[in-house]
Amino acid sequence: MNKHVIGQLSDVDLRLLRIFRVIVEAGGFSAAEVVLNISSAAISVAVSDLETRLGFRLCQRGRSGFSLTEEGREIYEYILQLFSSIEDFKTQINGLHTQLKGELNIGITDTLVSMPKMTITNSLALLKDQGPDVVINIWMMPPNDVELGILKGRLHVGIMPTTKQISGLEYHDLYSERSELYCEASHPLFRAEGNAQLDQWPAVLPAYVQSAEIKTHQQCLSTEAAATATDREGIAFLILTGRYIGYLPDHFAQPWVNEGRLHAIEPQRYFYDTRFSYVTRKSTPKNLVLKAFLQHMAAQADQTKPFSG
Repeated sequence: MNKHVIGQLSDVDLRLLRIFRVIVEAGGFSAAEVVLNISSAAISVAVSDLETRLGFRLCQRGRSGFSLTEEGREIYEYILQLFSSIEDFKTQINGLHTQLKGELNIGITDTLVSMPKMTITNSLALLKDQGPDVVINIWMMPPNDVELGILKGRLHVGIMPTTKQISGLEYHDLYSERSELYCEASHPLFRAEGNAQLDQWPAVLPAYVQSAEIKTHQQCLSTEAAATATDREGIAFLILTGRYIGYLPDHFAQPWVNEGRLHAIEPQRYFYDTRFSYVTRKSTPKNLVLKAFLQHMAAQADQTKPFSG
């Protein structure tokens, strides 16, 4: 058994860890050269030094391409946690001054930018006014990736549908979003009125997690020759071909409705509402930047009540 033990981390160690993180996120040595602005040979030496320091091989590299070993994948996750903790420490220390400084890392599910209730946008604006030096980083990702990012410390906060609540996370109610069933102008259902035979037409089905209640609304759609999409923007792409029907948030579809390109099919019958929450990790001290953002989010959410679809 390898008895290799890491002692105190030095600035050199942190530099090697940062280089390895960039390599993983870039997908290999060659792509990392551009980001790091150092030669492939220098990158190779850095990785070799890090492997020697840690006591095991982190990745395979050569003609067969770049891939992580199992230890390399685990080390990458630990690196993300390490630098997240360092950033939180810096933010806490800087927060002792009168002006907020540090980073806010947010994961958001797609299409919420067109939501009439500009809770997220307004909260970010207020945070930036409060701390002009705050760096805001936004990642657009599926809900399950948002939850995982928060749990692993990559993200400070996430905005996502409240499909289910998992232990380790806190969910704060934000607002409700209505989705309706749409078709494109060239689709036969565009001019249909009442009692549309939905099971006759190919549909776009979501390839992401949904609540049991919402799944019941999808059951009216045909699974024959169906397409799937990993997000709502992908669903919109396929509906706009005129070959599929599918559910979209009404605020997201509205510009195409105004142009006469999309039509809601029997909207009083085919619709559902989705609750959204902003999510943080439980039992973890919140840095001052995150605290300020959450205060703005809570105040903005209060202004949108009572909720509507």
